[in-house]
Amino acid sequence: MHVVINILIMLLDLYWWVVIGSVVLSWLMAFGIVNPYNPTVRSIGQALTAFTEPLLRPIRRVLPNTGAIDVSPIFLLIGLSIVRYLLSELRFA
Repeated sequence: MHVVINILIMLLDLYWWVVIGSVVLSWLMAFGIVNPYNPTVRSIGQALTAFTEPLLRPIRRVLPNTGAIDVSPIFLLIGLSIVRYLLSELRFA
């Protein structure tokens, strides 16, 4: 059982970094630091979006529209942290 929980925690940690990478890449593209028309950047952005959108979309539906600032990744990261904490507590129980 501990092995399964450890794998889930590692997957949550990996997903945490995928969300962070998606946010950072979107900022870099928004501020013109990275060229969004570069095929490599575009494919990385599409891959990160494909991984993060299934969990961000329901959060965006619940949150009020804040204009240009998207706070849904913050709530997703908080949720991931809570799930990770609960799994780590379960591991030591």
